[in-house]
Amino acid sequence: MGPATTNSSGLNTPESELEGFVPVHPTAARPLPITVQSENVAYSDEHIVSKFFNRGSEAVFANGMYSVKPVSKPFEFQTTRKVSKTGLMMVGLGGNNGTTLCATILANRHGISWHTKNGIQQPNYIGSVLRASTVSIGTNPATGKEVYVPISSILPMVHPNDLVLGGWDISGLPMDKAMERAKVLDWDLQRQVAPHMAEIGKPLPSIYYPDFIAANQEARADNVIPGSDKQAHLEHLRADIRAFKQKHALDRVVVFWTANTERYSDIIPGVNDTADNLLAAIKASHSEVSPSTLFAVASILEGEPFVNGAPQNTFVPGVIELAERHQSFIGGDDLKSGQTKLKSVFAEFLVNAGIKPLSIASYNHLGNNDGHNLSAEPQFKSKEISKSSVVDDMVNANRLLYKPPAEGAKGKAAKGEHPDHIVVIKYVPAVGDSKRAIDEYYSEILMGGRSTINIFNECEDSLLATPLILDLSILAELLTRVKYRDLSNGAQTEFKPLYPILSLLSYMLKAPLVKPGTDVVNSLSRQRNALEAFLKACIGLEGNGDLLLETRIW
Repeated sequence: MGPATTNSSGLNTPESELEGFVPVHPTAARPLPITVQSENVAYSDEHIVSKFFNRGSEAVFANGMYSVKPVSKPFEFQTTRKVSKTGLMMVGLGGNNGTTLCATILANRHGISWHTKNGIQQPNYIGSVLRASTVSIGTNPATGKEVYVPISSILPMVHPNDLVLGGWDISGLPMDKAMERAKVLDWDLQRQVAPHMAEIGKPLPSIYYPDFIAANQEARADNVIPGSDKQAHLEHLRADIRAFKQKHALDRVVVFWTANTERYSDIIPGVNDTADNLLAAIKASHSEVSPSTLFAVASILEGEPFVNGAPQNTFVPGVIELAERHQSFIGGDDLKSGQTKLKSVFAEFLVNAGIKPLSIASYNHLGNNDGHNLSAEPQFKSKEISKSSVVDDMVNANRLLYKPPAEGAKGKAAKGEHPDHIVVIKYVPAVGDSKRAIDEYYSEILMGGRSTINIFNECEDSLLATPLILDLSILAELLTRVKYRDLSNGAQTEFKPLYPILSLLSYMLKAPLVKPGTDVVNSLSRQRNALEAFLKACIGLEGNGDLLLETRIW
């Protein structure tokens, strides 16, 4: 392989392979902004202000019939146009996801292409909803054809190349060596990106409480914050966030948990059920305060968004109340990358087709460190819980097929009739990051008939998860710049921030965290539509126009 040459596009390409212009991959390009010409949107140097009518219906059952009343409530959204200079601090920086994300950004930032058995590969952000998917913004009046733009064009968003990278890990292996340990990326890419990874250096020491993760992780724990004083650990994390922010002159830091899955924390009255009790429990170094909860609390107290990319119950009631008190954003739980994403589509397809799934059996095996940690029963239980709730809202939406819960039912019976849903995860070291997932959907069809559909899915686990971390982090930063006000009472109230739980992140998450007392939406299409509709609302556009009325009339 010859020496690398930088061409006019900024891509690093071996001289022997240069055939002329090598473009930046479309998913890594800087998107062109769009401008909406409407009385419902106004642009200034600082803000985009849009008027939006939240339309819906109120349905009441009385006298043996449903009475439906359309309703419309006016809001204004104010979006700050200047994108924050943003740092991404990952907990688990030296793991498979952390190293893959850093290497991907560095390869795109420095224009590093590499040899594979299929030829020269460009760096890209394929798999990112924001970078690699599009939305319709209308039709071209001259042609009648729909016009599509990248989602990242709708509002000003952080470009992944601009993220400042850092974080914590219980393993002190330098980032270039940690990437090598992960065995996710092609060797030629690793070779070229290694010097840039080395510049990130060694992750910051992290918190290690052996009771919360599998015992097989102990060998990695050589880079930990000393002692057992959880209040001191909290102050240490807060100081780390402040120092990182100051060192890089950042406007915003997003803290992201992509470390090992923890066991579930017990919810104990007087310990973690309220904000004040949780803060007192931290001071007392209570055994049920987990590392991820400490990271969440540190982020909240520093006023920075925290996203939980693992399935444990980081957000105990005390964390949610603390986030509300400080108006600091939180989101989670658990990255929805492969099997669960497919399940949320397939179960919806069956139920919406009037077919009744009787059982869904899911089997997984993988060989990365995530699989190693999940081979312990308490950690697997966390994952099982997050994966098993994914069909609940589809079932609740169709009580023609599934009997509703009996009045006053508790526990499992409170769900009413429900498909049998089994999840199995096994650790198989030989397959490494290449995860295998097998699903069987066993359903009732017409007149007592039965249908069985089997799906085999093989995927590179970290290469699917990494774009989701980018999307979640970029959206978290964006939502800190969006404010709203309710115009329904006619008064011009002050703009205020969104509710602290970022349920708009649900598309990328297995067990979406939502505002207490509201229903969880797991349907992938509804999650995607909600995100698209919200982004469009911020520029004064209506949601998707799938009615296409002009194609159905003379």
